Amino acid sequence: MQSEQTQIHTQPARRKLPGWLLAFGIALLAAGIMFLPFIIYEKGNFFFFGDFNVQQIPFYRMAHDAVRSGEVLWNSYTDLGANFIASYSFYLLFSPFFWLTLPFPSEMVPYLMAPLLMLKTASMALTSYFYIRRFVRTDEYAIIGSLCYAFSGFATYNIFFNHFHEAMVFFPLLLIGVEELVQNRRRGVFALAVAVNCIVNYWFFIGEVVFVVLYVFLRMTDRSWGMTVKRFCAVALESVLGLCLAMVVLLPSVLAIMGNPRTTSDNLLYGWNFWIYSTVQRIPQILQTLFFPPELPSRPNFFPDGGAKWSSLSAWLPLFGVSGTAAFLLAARRSWLKKLLFTCLFMALVPGLNSAFILFNNSYYARWFYMPVLLMCLATATALERRDIDYVRGVRWYAGGVLLFMVACGLTPSKTSEGEWKLGLMEEPIRFWLVCLIAVCCVALTLWIVRQLRRNPAFVRTAIALTAAVGCLHGMFFIGSGRLYGTSGSFLRERALAGYDSIAFPGEDEDEFFRLDLYNTLDNLGMYWHVPNIQAFHSIVPNSIMEFYPYVGVKRDVSSKPEVNNYALRPLLSVKYLAVSQSEKDAENLMPGYTFSFSQFGYDFYENENYLPMGFGYTTGVRQSVLDTAPLSLRANVMLEAVGLSEEAMERNADILTELESIDYASLNASGMEEAVEERRQYTCDTFAFDKTGFTATCDLDEDVLMFFSVPYDSGWSATVNGEPVVIEKASVGFMAVRVPAGEAEIRFEYMTPGLIPGAFVSAGGLVLLGVYLLVMRRQDRRAAAADPVPASFRSLREHREESIQSAQTVLTPESPAPALEQPEPETPDGKEEQDHETE
Repeated sequence: MQSEQTQIHTQPARRKLPGWLLAFGIALLAAGIMFLPFIIYEKGNFFFFGDFNVQQIPFYRMAHDAVRSGEVLWNSYTDLGANFIASYSFYLLFSPFFWLTLPFPSEMVPYLMAPLLMLKTASMALTSYFYIRRFVRTDEYAIIGSLCYAFSGFATYNIFFNHFHEAMVFFPLLLIGVEELVQNRRRGVFALAVAVNCIVNYWFFIGEVVFVVLYVFLRMTDRSWGMTVKRFCAVALESVLGLCLAMVVLLPSVLAIMGNPRTTSDNLLYGWNFWIYSTVQRIPQILQTLFFPPELPSRPNFFPDGGAKWSSLSAWLPLFGVSGTAAFLLAARRSWLKKLLFTCLFMALVPGLNSAFILFNNSYYARWFYMPVLLMCLATATALERRDIDYVRGVRWYAGGVLLFMVACGLTPSKTSEGEWKLGLMEEPIRFWLVCLIAVCCVALTLWIVRQLRRNPAFVRTAIALTAAVGCLHGMFFIGSGRLYGTSGSFLRERALAGYDSIAFPGEDEDEFFRLDLYNTLDNLGMYWHVPNIQAFHSIVPNSIMEFYPYVGVKRDVSSKPEVNNYALRPLLSVKYLAVSQSEKDAENLMPGYTFSFSQFGYDFYENENYLPMGFGYTTGVRQSVLDTAPLSLRANVMLEAVGLSEEAMERNADILTELESIDYASLNASGMEEAVEERRQYTCDTFAFDKTGFTATCDLDEDVLMFFSVPYDSGWSATVNGEPVVIEKASVGFMAVRVPAGEAEIRFEYMTPGLIPGAFVSAGGLVLLGVYLLVMRRQDRRAAAADPVPASFRSLREHREESIQSAQTVLTPESPAPALEQPEPETPDGKEEQDHETE
């Protein structure tokens, strides 16, 4: 083996392009070919299905316009209103790919979705290349591994959630940073990698922290890595410094999700659910994803009752599948990589350990799989490169797994829900057998190139080309399958995208604020149209929204969709129009008090006769304890008659409010709602408008009132009335109200993102500390250099790089190889020719 390495290192480099550029370019070209047919078909756009259509596209455009206009604190187009930074830091706000859209005009943003996906795919290949290249001897095998990562089943699956790709792009930098710090003593790289990953997506960063801890402790089992107590302390210190650098984003994000029902202790795994999956299909479903391409997120087919919809469950590698990983694991005896891969598999099969990557939440997600997938790509590249590894054994395991699941899922007799016999356990036989065909072709191609070409000079080029081709063609199949279930492109182009800021509401003051209601249509259509509305599909909104909706009988998990039977909710939330598709029948009778107004973009718009403008006053209040006694479906009716307040708030405002001590249920009907609306109209604001830092309202009233605004309550708000600070009351469970005196009044609400300023100070402090740390370490290096005539820091880059590769190769070599693995390959002329080609 040593003679081979010496021979490779002394070969003159004849390739013009560096390996990292080839990895990036090949991935970009393959991704471009993958997306191009769909771009052409959709006339420049790229549409998929599900969350991609209803979240990624409207989020990108809305956020793009918000940032360009400077409205980055509060966003009135997200549900009933939201903390913009905290709500979008998870989705896109701090992604460099999103910021690439800012130079373009708003109407161009939807056309940029596919180019950005291509760029993300190429960037995945780039960063993973740099990591894998540390452990293989030639660029070509690092390119193969990087293409496996960029076109992995996890990456393809998560086109559906394209903001997950950012985590895949930047995660390899964490591992590179650790390696550089421990092995090469390059300081600061890991701290910056920690900061970047945390800033880009704080939620994925939680799982990455867990993984990096595992990585460090299992990597330490290899003594040649060079971990010492001093370097371990450096890793810990740089972790803290990186976290401090990211605090300007992390602190506001964490404060915003604290109290969110999806993050509370009620959603933690416990009991037997910590150790055993509740569905018997889950474990075989996890194993199946190693052998077969990913299934559509909303339509699992092999195991339809596995309970893993939208979970990002996929660990398949294009072309090679699990063969390279199996071949490496069978050959390596005590490698740190083997230990880490088996640890990841064990954690994936135990619910509680799997959930460690999402703070032990009881929802099933496999959204951390991209981390072991990167290691599988490394194992595959290593197994292909090393001739002392019997790769065919890995192919046999690959073929055996494919055959097992094909027989079990495809040929087992079962019964339909109607009691009829059928062959197979899958939901959709055609799609099942097409996926099986892809897997079988991959097994055959892998076996062919390993057996027929592995000692041929054309092997690496063929492997690279086939990996890119399989990734590209499978991507086309996957996207095409998803489009079968997605909203039609013509609807998205001609109704959704075309309506952005284009709906002409007749006779309206352009400065008037009101909300739109949409019935039984595309999720987030109101955001597509850039109109404030009450129908929203968004996971991260103010906790007050999550508290209010269930209180009035509306389910609120990942979306807000009030049913039409809760008609009193609409005046409370200042809904002026109801949009109903022209294909709907009997639309005028959906809710009482709506009359037809106009038609546009294929929708009929009905005006709410009981509309209340934003900002209306109360002279009657009801204590929360009394409001709690009303049925859920009637609480909005009560809230129209009297503002709901806590005991303390009721006492503070007892001088201007008449207390509603009991509820008259006879008045809680449509006519009662109309009477309550008429009363509220006596105390409405004359003007109301949002701006970059909050909103302003004016009024001229005959008596003191508690002025109510259906803007979600948030700790970042402060208020003044006629320039004097006032107390903001949490009103009607989730909103805000302030005392307003009789006469002319100007009401001003200012918003500042909670945690943003303290987080900025911590980040600034972290930057100073990082600079001090680097200066101190530099001085120590200089002192060490004075005692070393040829210190490592002054060696040539080539010598240093060769030493690093030699160390990495030693790390992956089994400590106790089988006799066959100990024998170096004979240096035949053919072998020399092959090595020369690989160097090229």
